[in-house]
Amino acid sequence: QVQLVESGGGLVQAGGSLRLSCAASGSPFRNYVMAWFRQAPGKEREFVASISRSGATTNYEDSLKARFTIARDNAESTMLLQMNSLKPEDTAVYYCSAGLIQQSRADAYDYWGQGTQVTVSS
Repeated sequence: QVQLVESGGGLVQAGGSLRLSCAASGSPFRNYVMAWFRQAPGKEREFVASISRSGATTNYEDSLKARFTIARDNAESTMLLQMNSLKPEDTAVYYCSAGLIQQSRADAYDYWGQGTQVTVSS
């Protein structure tokens, strides 16, 4: 069992930046592939980015790759998502997740945080 807690969400103007953090506790953090997903109102949960256990391999949803960066610090048991040039369509609840398979499918991840709201105004 691993517990995940997101932070760093908030309200930002279009074109601005936010950095989301995910703090993990419980099971050893390095055991898990980590990922970010997001869910906008009325929509399905959408893949954002994933990162391997060591941090050496990252994957992004193609439309976000130029603006978002995923990273992790295994010594601190934290993961982050740097979001730049934010657009109103980025508005969503952003979720931290942990699993054993680096995938873009939400059902590949076993543990989830409670989410943090990101709102981008035009």
